[in-house]
Amino acid sequence: MARLSRLSVYQTIREVPLVPVFYHPDPEVCAGVLTACYRGGIRAFEFTNRGDFAHERFAELSRLCAREFPDMALGAGTLVDAPTAALYLQLGADFVVGPNFIEDIARVCNRRKVAYMPGCATLTEITTAHEWGVEFVKIFPGDVLGPGFVKSLRGPLTYTNAMVTGGVEPNRESLTKWFSAGVVAVGIGSQLFPKERLDTRAFDQIEATVSDLVRIIAEIK
Repeated sequence: MARLSRLSVYQTIREVPLVPVFYHPDPEVCAGVLTACYRGGIRAFEFTNRGDFAHERFAELSRLCAREFPDMALGAGTLVDAPTAALYLQLGADFVVGPNFIEDIARVCNRRKVAYMPGCATLTEITTAHEWGVEFVKIFPGDVLGPGFVKSLRGPLTYTNAMVTGGVEPNRESLTKWFSAGVVAVGIGSQLFPKERLDTRAFDQIEATVSDLVRIIAEIK
């Protein structure tokens, strides 16, 4: 069951609006990356459902958060059907993320009072998600839509809380473009976790990178 309420999850992401997006099959790497991100200032972490037995790795991270990082919101990402979402909710997911909007997932999350952040790429998809109680929409794919798409939402949909994933680079220039366009948060995946750092277990370097980005975002905002 979720440890954090969906309202606290939204507030957490607003306060530290950088959400790492990560998957790895090795339990040691998963724990090391999550710990490095927490020490670097991250308070919301998305673990994606992208490999065999991903839910087992997630369960281990959920237990780790409960023991050592109780204020870390741990989310399950890349969920595209309600049964899988329900599985992750049972394993303690504090929020659910998907590449697209699925009504059945929204229904399951609403029933359990868990935050659902679906991927949306059109105004119709965004407004449909709003009708189903979605508070944060994930603008995806960000590299295709671009900051201009987010900026254009300010006119017809001024109340939209947009989090972007894809197309966000871990540097001041990219972050400035997206936050200036109006996003409330950004998700960054593989660029935060270069393969060579994972292979060598260079978790201290990951922590340093994350810490720098958290600081940059605080300065931008």
